[in-house]
Amino acid sequence: MEREPSGPIARLMHELGKLPGIGPKTAERLTHHLLAASRPQVYALADALRAIKDSIRPCRQCCQLTEHELCDICADPRRDASLICVVEQQRDLAALERAGTYRGLYHVLHGRLAPLDNMGPEQLTIDRLVERVRNGGVQEVIMATNPTLEGDGTALYLSSLLAPLGVRLTRLARGLPSGSVLEFANSQMLVDALEGRRSF
Repeated sequence: MEREPSGPIARLMHELGKLPGIGPKTAERLTHHLLAASRPQVYALADALRAIKDSIRPCRQCCQLTEHELCDICADPRRDASLICVVEQQRDLAALERAGTYRGLYHVLHGRLAPLDNMGPEQLTIDRLVERVRNGGVQEVIMATNPTLEGDGTALYLSSLLAPLGVRLTRLARGLPSGSVLEFANSQMLVDALEGRRSF
């Protein structure tokens, strides 16, 4: 029977194995890659990991993670401050930015309401969002939470808090993606497409 590695090697494999999408074999491959890498390469990785915990903090306005008090988007005077797009995670913000058409600001919730996972309003940045809208200047809030049961529930909860503040509330459109064929669409896509239909 093969002996388990001990000491720093086993510890590194164990820690790498905790990362999402990294199984035991990938953790072992990464460990051996790092063992073969030069000291400066490994130290650069260690420094980068340390820096994200020591230097990164939430933007004081939108709550996305940044190394400055205000993130680059909130600090950009060309962005439309009257428009806030609410997303669950920073990666959702990144996806919208890659699309290159949205010119407003964001608000990152850092999750979604999920009572079964002990994620309530207190764990999210909902209070900060309400405060931003209450402070004035915001005309529209776009709910860009994921089209899941929890995402829809989060959007509905946010709407109930923001509606009394007199701001326009919208939701991302859903339905059939461009270039798709009706016969291959699932029933929920078709329901969303019919309910979200518009004039042309």
